[in-house]
Amino acid sequence: MSKLVIVGTVAFDAIETPFGKTDKILGGAATYIGLSAANFNVDQAAVSVVGGDFPQEYLDLLTDRNVNIEGIEIVKDGKTFFWSGKYHNDMNSRDTLATELNVLEHFNPVVPENYRDAEIVMLGNLHPLVQQGVLDQMTKKPKLAILDTMNFWMDIALDDLISVIKNVDVITINDEEARQLTGEYSLVVAARKIHEMGPKYVVIKKGEHGALLFHDDHMFYAPALPLEEVFDPTGAGDTFAGGFAGYLASTGDISFENMKNAVIYGSTLASFCVEKFGTERMVTLKKEEVNTRLLEFKKLTQFDIELT
Repeated sequence: MSKLVIVGTVAFDAIETPFGKTDKILGGAATYIGLSAANFNVDQAAVSVVGGDFPQEYLDLLTDRNVNIEGIEIVKDGKTFFWSGKYHNDMNSRDTLATELNVLEHFNPVVPENYRDAEIVMLGNLHPLVQQGVLDQMTKKPKLAILDTMNFWMDIALDDLISVIKNVDVITINDEEARQLTGEYSLVVAARKIHEMGPKYVVIKKGEHGALLFHDDHMFYAPALPLEEVFDPTGAGDTFAGGFAGYLASTGDISFENMKNAVIYGSTLASFCVEKFGTERMVTLKKEEVNTRLLEFKKLTQFDIELT
């Protein structure tokens, strides 16, 4: 069984959308990535930090979903990272109401010994120096290192971000971030510029408009499945990344052709994530539901055409 190391936040979120609002609930990039990757046959470990206020039931939930939590540090006298946000009516834009770094401010990741030879490393959205710190602990070069980032790090730690980007094979960012990172409006040109920074593969997420995969001169597009309701978009990008990394880890095939399948799996799992608040939908998700939706994706995207 392939090993997958995930680094990212395990956190509290408080979310408000047009459909309602929550108090503090389970959130964080590593949480969504781990719950998504749990849909595949992989040996995965999360590397993160929480405070003494983090409920044991949340840690048990991760363990129950086959996420190894040895790498989650518990700072007994500290408070867990907290984010609060309010989504606008279009569900594509949001306002951040609160960000409390708490124990994350001084987080020094420690990868469990028996995961330092993992074939795939998924670097969730954190400070680039923390992401590089995980790569530095690996005892052999991973078969695939995947990095997710956001415009916040481009604003305050661009040099560190560019440095770690040189050391990864895949980068996953959204369209706005790709444009900011490269200064290019065309996503095709932006992807080419990101290739030149180091990654062999570039995944540009476009939210409700799907995702693009680039490799050299090859390009693949996967639409997002049209949904009747989007209840809460929080964590959809991380869920996509978890499905992408989990599928590749489970198959052991990191070719461009297989990455197309990984993008479809990532998009499929993200389509479930948005159906309920927070992680609620991912916790109850069944394999049969995933397979049914994959067939819906197939019907949506496949067709025969006769050239005239």
